[in-house]
Amino acid sequence: MRLPTLALLALLPLAACSTVQEAVAGPDLTPVRYPAALVGQQQVVLASANQPMPTAASANSLWRTGARAFFLDQRANRVGDIVTVQIEIDDRAQTSNSTSSNRSGAMSAGVPNFLGLESSLGRILPGGFDPANAISTNSSSSNTGSGSVSRSEKINLVIAAVVTGVLPNGNMMIQGTQEVRTNGEVRQLSVAGIIRPEDITSSNTIRHSQIAEARISYGGRGDISRVQRTPAGQALVETFSPF
Repeated sequence: MRLPTLALLALLPLAACSTVQEAVAGPDLTPVRYPAALVGQQQVVLASANQPMPTAASANSLWRTGARAFFLDQRANRVGDIVTVQIEIDDRAQTSNSTSSNRSGAMSAGVPNFLGLESSLGRILPGGFDPANAISTNSSSSNTGSGSVSRSEKINLVIAAVVTGVLPNGNMMIQGTQEVRTNGEVRQLSVAGIIRPEDITSSNTIRHSQIAEARISYGGRGDISRVQRTPAGQALVETFSPF
């Protein structure tokens, strides 16, 4: 049990140095890597069927064996191809609700006859004893609650994603990320999901609403995000405070 604790304590100075360096010099961009590492969770990808590559045309023919069209199709269809995703989100939601409940109860019980011992109980119990009103209780409770949500989101962005897998039915899995650093602030846009080849337009673009299991993230890190974020100590107290 001591080794993991010592390892964590040894890593704390490294994390602190990284935080101090980011606060002084600004955040660094993430190294470019294969899109499979962009999503934090492990994705389950079915084994794709082997796709025969079109062979070269013969000397006296422009048609290639295995080609799906006479002219070259510029749309993404294989692992490693790039497709442009148009993200146009304009959502608004407004809900409100209220609840109110009241409850009251009363109960009384008596033992007028108890094997002839009802008179003896009066001498045992202090303050006198009335067998006809041995027990009497009453209770009441009330609860009132109300809440409302007003949300408005508008995002208009374009990002290029890479095909990372092809499912047996032809659908493709895509992932992509984009980082822009300006004045010590890094804005990051990530997108992942499953698309159909039929939804890709002739200009090799697809809308975000046509992505199944879409995972779209837009945020940032740096000076502005650090100021807007709740301090760690305050967030910890608010999370575990019982009051």
